[in-house]
Order: sequence, then C-alpha cells, then structure tokens
Amino acid sequence: MVAQTASRLGRAAETKPVCMPRGGLPSLQHAAATRSFVLRIVQPALAGLLDGSVSTLAPLFATAFVTHSPHPAFLVGMAAATGAGISMAFAEALSDNGELTGRGNPWLRGGIIGAATFVGGSLHTLPFLLADIHLALLAAYLVVAVELVAIATIRRRYFGTHWGLSILQVVGSGVLVLAAALIFGHA
Repeated sequence: MVAQTASRLGRAAETKPVCMPRGGLPSLQHAAATRSFVLRIVQPALAGLLDGSVSTLAPLFATAFVTHSPHPAFLVGMAAATGAGISMAFAEALSDNGELTGRGNPWLRGGIIGAATFVGGSLHTLPFLLADIHLALLAAYLVVAVELVAIATIRRRYFGTHWGLSILQVVGSGVLVLAAALIFGHA
C-alpha cells in the first residue's frame, strides 16, 4: 500500500503538481511506521509463537503418552521450549543483517522470536505441573487451543488473513504435530 501510494505520488509529480493523499503526509508516515512495526516486531513474534506452540507438541505429548506421568512430560516440554527458543533466536539473528530487507536489528528480532518461541512452547507445558496426568493433558489441550486461536487472531489482525483460512492453517499444523505425538507416544 505504501509503495502504491508512493508510486502514484511519483507519477503525479511528473504530470502535475503533487497532490497529497486525503490523510496527507502523516498517513504516509503512519503506513510506513505500521509496516516497520509488523516487519520488525509482529512477524518475528508471530513466527516464534507458532514455532513454539506447534514444534514442542510432539515431544511433550509423546512423553506424556509413553510415561503416563506429568513430571517427565513437564521436563521434556520445558527442555523443548528452551532449546527451540535458543535455536530460533540464533537462526533469526544470524540469517539477515536487516539492511537488505529493512527488517531492523537482527539481534532484536532474534530476541523477540526466541522469547516468543519459548513462551509458545512453555505455556502448554505448564499444566504438566499438575500431579494427575489426565487433568494435565486436558488442561494442556485447552491451552493449545487458546494458543492456536490467538495465533490465528494475530494473523488476521496484522496480515489480513481470512479468519477461516487462518484457523484452518494454524490448527491444521497443530493437528499434524499432535498426530506425530500420538504415533510416537503409542509406538
């Protein structure tokens, strides 16, 4: 949208005096600031939440299914969330210096994605602090559902993804990983 408006302004300057959009320069600045915020903050946070929420499901639930005990599942879940957070932080920080893509400081983005990955992976792990495995599993299923709906909501809000498609994609990824947990947890 910013590029289209700038392109229109550039063509207008060639043929006639420049006419500002209805909102004027502040609306162009607002659009640029919004784009920057989405690229530098929202996108890494969303990628981290999705990675943490989905990638840690298989080891967490497989451990719970194999051991029938919440404590080992909690330890595996926290280890997976921590490892995934560290891995994602370095992957983001080392993959792009931010100059070419305009995505800002790579270490800030790495910190955001790493923290979000840890949060996404640890939230559904916390129910395994409960002593009863069945209650822990039920609570974890509910937390996962809330996580996935929150991710779909963020995608809709900031990226304009249709609500139904976003739910289908996000929940679909979670279902695939949960299927892996069931396969390995009952092997």
